[in-house]
Amino acid sequence: MAERARSGAATGDVVELPDLFELGRRLRAGETTPTALAEGALRALDGDGRRLNAVVTVTHERALAEAAAAEDDLAAGRDRGPLHGIPYGAKDLLAAAGAPTTWGAAPLRGQSFDHDAAVVARLRDVGAVLAGKLATVELAGGFGYDQPDAALTGPGRNAWDAGAWAGGSSSGSGAAVAAGLVPYALGSETWGSITTPAAMNGVTGLRPTYGRVSRAGAMALSWSMDKIGPLARSARDCAVVLAAIAGPDPSLPPGAPSDGGPRFPPSDGAAPASGFRVAILRGAADGAQPAVAANLAAALEVLREFATLEDVTLPDLPFAEAASIVIIAEGAAAFEDMIERGEVARLTAPEDRVGLLNGLALPAVDYLRALRIRRVAGRALDALLAPFDAVVAPTLLKVAPPLEMGLNEYFADQGDAPRLGAAGNLCGLPAVTVPSGFGERGLPTGLELMGRAFAEDRILAVADAFQARTDWHRRRPPR
Repeated sequence: MAERARSGAATGDVVELPDLFELGRRLRAGETTPTALAEGALRALDGDGRRLNAVVTVTHERALAEAAAAEDDLAAGRDRGPLHGIPYGAKDLLAAAGAPTTWGAAPLRGQSFDHDAAVVARLRDVGAVLAGKLATVELAGGFGYDQPDAALTGPGRNAWDAGAWAGGSSSGSGAAVAAGLVPYALGSETWGSITTPAAMNGVTGLRPTYGRVSRAGAMALSWSMDKIGPLARSARDCAVVLAAIAGPDPSLPPGAPSDGGPRFPPSDGAAPASGFRVAILRGAADGAQPAVAANLAAALEVLREFATLEDVTLPDLPFAEAASIVIIAEGAAAFEDMIERGEVARLTAPEDRVGLLNGLALPAVDYLRALRIRRVAGRALDALLAPFDAVVAPTLLKVAPPLEMGLNEYFADQGDAPRLGAAGNLCGLPAVTVPSGFGERGLPTGLELMGRAFAEDRILAVADAFQARTDWHRRRPPR
């Protein structure tokens, strides 16, 4: 077990749920089988997963077939790697042959594809077992929803408190991992859709660099900002999943950003690294709930044990405004046919039914100006981050809101505190959020670590060292 927890009340149970390395050890030692793991995940998703509105489809037949194949491979001495025989869930924006892919939207309940998304195919190739398609806010939230109840499955319920929101848009992925229904899940992020549900549910979530993971077979909201990544219990688990799903993205044009291949923190049993240089985003906790600010201060004390810390200020650029324009313009283009056919009238949230109409009338000059700002912002952020392994800030300034609270109200009174999300997503930078304690109503808080493009290894290594000294990522909702 980790040495200790460092801040806040000792909320939740410290449960030794096996990580991916331990699950792999048990499989190879014959202590369990892929079929047994799959059956357990299927039962959990069909039970607590439905209670939390975290599941669209439980993929019974596929899961059992993939588990049987994984079992046969192990028996024959064919070991496909650390995810071999281990079940997972995929956000329902990702195509999976033989299962509906609804994009969380009522008009698309019957939509299906005859192929797997690239990430699902890559996990299949390493022996992973798809146990379920997990809930998402309809159309990844790109139509401007203002309520947690904006999905065909109903409001995403937090694993710690079913009366609180699970976060969006990867709501099912965050809740399912936090509740222990699956060891890890795939989510997607255009702006906050991995980090928000990870922080609200007290799990670790990794947003990779734009272009690191192929988006082929995934719903497009914003072609130049969408990213796919894992939610899991720890930074090490996220690193294992990223190693499996990373690879060239054929949906990107020639000359788009690429890298020779991911490098990650130490594998099973190795000690976490130290000697890091970490930046603290100045003023990032201004306006935060008291417990969020206290948990940040405690987290910084932990970071000081293995890193040097230095305050920094984000460049004075309109990150949020530019990101909003890009998403509105590209989202309106992606869903133009659906809007013009009138299918948006059947969306769950009334505000979503008109949410992207303005995008169809957005002047091209505004979109082009946002793209020019992004180029300037990317250079400025890279210069700021170059001396550091990561820059840190609270992932969110508040814990998850009650289901009855409007989201505009939730975000409205958070002041002008600088945030990493808009800047990082606009410029396609990687970030990982890790649990940092508990706040109001016993709900989790998160710490975000953002780094330079293709520097997942560095931010994951800092997160791994933090988690070696805390046990927040080991806490689970009381049963």
